[in-house]
Amino acid sequence: MVRKFNFNPGPAVLPLSVLQKVQAEFNDYHGVGMSIVEMSHRSKEFEAILAHAKQNFRDILGIPETYEIIFLGGGASLQFAMIPMNFLGKDQVADYVNTGEWARRAIKEAKLFGKVHVAGDTEKENYTYLPDNLQFSKEAQYVHITSNNTIFGTQWPSYPETGDVPLIIDMSSDFMSHKIDVSKCALIYAGAQKNIGPAGVTAVIIRKDMLERLASREIPTMMQYKTHVDNNSLYNTPPVFSIYMIDLVTDWIKEMGGLAKIEEINDKKAKMIYDTIDSMPDYYRGTVTNKAHRSKMNITFRLPSEELEKKFEKEAQAIHLHGLKGHRSVGGMRASVYNAFPMEGVEKLCQFMKEFADKNKK
Repeated sequence: MVRKFNFNPGPAVLPLSVLQKVQAEFNDYHGVGMSIVEMSHRSKEFEAILAHAKQNFRDILGIPETYEIIFLGGGASLQFAMIPMNFLGKDQVADYVNTGEWARRAIKEAKLFGKVHVAGDTEKENYTYLPDNLQFSKEAQYVHITSNNTIFGTQWPSYPETGDVPLIIDMSSDFMSHKIDVSKCALIYAGAQKNIGPAGVTAVIIRKDMLERLASREIPTMMQYKTHVDNNSLYNTPPVFSIYMIDLVTDWIKEMGGLAKIEEINDKKAKMIYDTIDSMPDYYRGTVTNKAHRSKMNITFRLPSEELEKKFEKEAQAIHLHGLKGHRSVGGMRASVYNAFPMEGVEKLCQFMKEFADKNKK
């Protein structure tokens, strides 16, 4: 088997060593005589996995004891509704920053439960940069941002200061890719399928005091954060296999040297691709207009024509550079280089880009 260099934006590349470990353990997990996908979520084996994964989170991110860690189903898209359902009353307001498709969807869901004030918005500029001079409302229940935008290729270099207003961040596509100060956030959520595991589970880190800030409404039991905190993510059957893989991937992150080393590698990979783009401005054009807002996870760029972009994608696939086509809503090209994406693949892409430009220049 020849493994492709997987530039897909998610589900995305996972560490090969983790996949090999899963393969070795799949039929018989640690000698218990059954597969991880057959085991009870109430078994001592799975409870040990869950506890270890949570401790890995604390070790890697430096999560204080004033925060809870839970694992939920439904993806980040469920969190778009669950957050306002829990924290936004009908006559209350929440601040959202509109920086792309996923932020826009979060805003749409929040409007079902309360009032939304858009504190910053770059939709008219096709999300080619992040807004500055954010205008927060005085009585916001929380501020919501999306840390990295997979479609448009922007990423917050630092998070806005919100004072006493809780800051909630959708970190789905850059979670555990660089160091962060968890204590500045009230709630962090992230779908696993970019950097920490397969699809099927969402990690939520929530400050304990948020559990006392519930909106005045009847909330279904499954949609209450407190339900899952009180039951250690075991109120219903959780996505056992996905949590098991998160445990293995976070082990790998620690083995790699933690977030300091992961961030160093990610910076180097992104710089190589952006330098290649910038070195040929007559052929490649980065879609993010403010270079300080360029994503290190999802690198978006255009060629001189759509015809050339189709040719680029086809020829890239022929040499095992897979998943470079941009999102269907915006077109162009996109190289997603998450934590587990190998440096070798970045080097091969950059070489291909140079050769393709030379071969196809008029």
